[in-house]
Amino acid sequence: MSKSGALDLASGVGGKLQKEQVLSTVQRYEKYHAHHGGDEEERKANYTDMVNKYYDLVTSFYEYGWGESFHFAARWKGESLRESIKRHEHFVALQLGLKPGQKVLDVGCGIGGPLREIARFSGASITGINNNEYQITRGKELNRIAEVDEACNYVKADFMKMPFSDNTFDAIFAIESTCHAPDAVDCYKEIYRVLKPGQCFAAYEWCITDSFDPLNQEHQRIKGEVELGNGLPGINSMGQCLEALKVAGFEIIWEEDVAVNSPLPWYLPLDKNQFSLASFRVTAFGRFITRNMVKTLEFLGLAPEGSQRVQSFLEQAADALVEGGRKGIFSPMYFFLVQKPHS
Repeated sequence: MSKSGALDLASGVGGKLQKEQVLSTVQRYEKYHAHHGGDEEERKANYTDMVNKYYDLVTSFYEYGWGESFHFAARWKGESLRESIKRHEHFVALQLGLKPGQKVLDVGCGIGGPLREIARFSGASITGINNNEYQITRGKELNRIAEVDEACNYVKADFMKMPFSDNTFDAIFAIESTCHAPDAVDCYKEIYRVLKPGQCFAAYEWCITDSFDPLNQEHQRIKGEVELGNGLPGINSMGQCLEALKVAGFEIIWEEDVAVNSPLPWYLPLDKNQFSLASFRVTAFGRFITRNMVKTLEFLGLAPEGSQRVQSFLEQAADALVEGGRKGIFSPMYFFLVQKPHS
């Protein structure tokens, strides 16, 4: 039951913000990023404000263009984007061995697309933690529509400082969300704290690859545009994530960039040279229609001033993701399965 109409999109831009606050929020958000004079240390110091502003602004666009699950997926030939996303989520449940009766945490749950799918698939009870009020409100509505209220719930909190006791959860997962953390070690330490001994944490991380050259200006431009368009304080390398997990205390079961062996490129739905009726809204023509629709709705006052600015930096980010994927310098699917020791 994703929002599918133009008026749904228009009414959702800005999340819980007042309509007249949207443009100034866009301007403040943009100033955190390098293209507008910001730097990584400032983004990390103000990550809560930055990420909240980002998701207030973009959630409506995400749901309109992508659906309820805000992530990429490895994809087989002949498989639809929606099918691949579900399989991607089922893979996490299978790796963690989820089953009925378990108490599971989804770190950075968005509007709960993966949470609902994994709960239905596994029978586990899943709590989503999210610090954005609009996304939680929307997630609760979607839980009610999907009739999973008893199995799925939300807690509004910062996943860097979770309001849970030590050793609370039987399993924890994060799907392309902990990339918003200002410090990977502190983030993983907090996840380690609330996970029961002997249990596992699985995640997909956004990472730069070994092919990324920090001295290459084009690589830095692509990285900066991905950060701007996706609310990121920075992007870690896979090696940095792996070391952070070890410092946090986890034992590594296995880790791999699962994007490498995907039969179809993960960035294919965003590629403007591709056309798909199933993913029409993110094709070049679909983006053109959305761009002009948003322009018209903003002109008529049905969408708040600043909506076009949000559409613009999301399009720029989509193009940067495609560039990063083609050049092999970025992956949204560095997967790892790690365990908290028994002792």
